[in-house]
Amino acid sequence: MSALLNAALDAAARGWHVFPLRPGSKRPALHHEAQCPRTGACTGGHVKWEQRATTDPGRIRGAWSAGAFNVGIATGPAGLVVVDLDQPKDGSDAPCGAASFGALCERAGHTVPATHTVRTASGGHHLYFRAPAGARLRNTAGTLAPLVDTRAWGGYVVAPGSIVHGTPYEIVDDRPALGLPAWLLDLLQTPPKPTASAFRPAVSRDASRVARVALERETAAVAATREGGRNAALLRGARAVGRFVAWGDIPRHVAETAFQEAGAAAGLPPAECRTTIRSALDYSIRTCLPRKAA
Repeated sequence: MSALLNAALDAAARGWHVFPLRPGSKRPALHHEAQCPRTGACTGGHVKWEQRATTDPGRIRGAWSAGAFNVGIATGPAGLVVVDLDQPKDGSDAPCGAASFGALCERAGHTVPATHTVRTASGGHHLYFRAPAGARLRNTAGTLAPLVDTRAWGGYVVAPGSIVHGTPYEIVDDRPALGLPAWLLDLLQTPPKPTASAFRPAVSRDASRVARVALERETAAVAATREGGRNAALLRGARAVGRFVAWGDIPRHVAETAFQEAGAAAGLPPAECRTTIRSALDYSIRTCLPRKAA
């Protein structure tokens, strides 16, 4: 029996719904809606990864017999809220997610909760909590603190045992998942409203007014987009702002943070936001004309 199959079965035995991710990747291995054959499980319409996630050992063995798939845990169906403590990107000396979350806990008058913990491939950590009964929490990105995201309904995490970029996700604290603390639930139930002012970034004083207005307008549009057009709106908005990043009017990390928060407000999974934003900005920077020619 393969290690990845074991990882999937172990997660399912804990009551956590799993689905396959591409080998060596964090991306779902299931087809997109645009390529849906409308056969099998999708005969009555496209079935997304969150709906396909399962704890059925037979289905899991059948899926993982087809390839060395990484394991995704659909946090909503699994009854989990996972706090993702990330590492700074691109060598930044900004505080890591663990430090930011520790400061948040201290301000709230609590210690960092001791719960089931997984170290990610990037060196960050996932803190697993049981979702409270009756609460249907969504994903957040940077809402609690910088580099602190959460995964709940509409989101997933990579399960321990999976390998990304040659590095495994590993359990570092195997105690049972703690119930989500009440003070943390209160913070997650009162997220900022997705208005234009919520996405007004702090840009350098010499940034053009046009660049500031463009960033505010595009992020507000993303935040207000409903399911079905959210990813397209995020891609379009980030590409529109990318030229200002290329020209030096807006630091790239400021644009990335603003669009990440806008995507989260619209209900997009954090990982999907990061991938789309990175792709859009890379494209715009690569194809951007010099300012005089634009």
